[in-house]
Amino acid sequence: MIHGTHNALEDSRNEHILISINDELFPRNEARISVFDAGYLVGDGVWEGLRLHQGRLVFWDDHMDRLYAGAKTIGLDIGYKREDLLKSVQHVLNANNMVDGVHVRIMITRGIKKTPSQDPRLTISGPNIVIIAEHKEADPTSTKNGITLFTSTIRRGSPDYLDPRLNCHSKIHEVQALIQALEAGADEALMLDIHGFVSTCNATNFFIVKGQEVWTSTGNYCMMGITRSKVIDICRTNNITCKEKNFSLFDVYSADEAFVTGSFGGLTPVTKIDGRIISEHIPMPITKQLQQLYKARIKSEMS
Repeated sequence: MIHGTHNALEDSRNEHILISINDELFPRNEARISVFDAGYLVGDGVWEGLRLHQGRLVFWDDHMDRLYAGAKTIGLDIGYKREDLLKSVQHVLNANNMVDGVHVRIMITRGIKKTPSQDPRLTISGPNIVIIAEHKEADPTSTKNGITLFTSTIRRGSPDYLDPRLNCHSKIHEVQALIQALEAGADEALMLDIHGFVSTCNATNFFIVKGQEVWTSTGNYCMMGITRSKVIDICRTNNITCKEKNFSLFDVYSADEAFVTGSFGGLTPVTKIDGRIISEHIPMPITKQLQQLYKARIKSEMS
């Protein structure tokens, strides 16, 4: 059985969802994209994943800031203003009668190529924009029992060849790291940066608790997690010391608590890393406090 931060409860409604491809709706089993699409050919594109909660797309502006920054970074003109993209997403949600407990994935590629090639000049269409919205609630088992991590030998890349902050379709490094972790019997992978300091996980951001302090990486070699940024802000507005700093596995193995963050799972406790027990007691006190404060932050978004 799959266990991790992206575990979702089964929902039969997803068998009949409508998926948007360039603003045209298709039943799930009829949604198709060309084999000449730049995303399929060379991983050329950017994406976002976000939650619909009580009729609101949580932290929409933050996600759009990241999406449009990523597109600009790779020289991709999405061709949509933010308000137009929001209308497209809302059209999908309305067509599927969705108001709560939904995960939305927006995927934008450079478009269709004339022939298999990296060269963007061989693109013969505008960008392809795919929007998939699914009824998707996180399985509470992961939060209740926690997850385990394994430190991969695959490092988060240097910003001079593939900046780890770019939320792009090229995720082979993270896939390789996760495969190593799974083969080692863990749920997900912990990844170091090019200097050997702790960076992030393969699909989530990583935090530890030392005493009454919360630590996370500098952010220079990890994904620009929206939930990560919210947790840092929550700490600072609630007089909880939060440090963005370099730290090593030495610090991790001796931590009092550990947790990971992501838009889908929120805050998920980590019980074991590389076979070392971090904590056998869940809920972990600081992690639990931050989980509650994060839920309150989302609730404030609804008002």
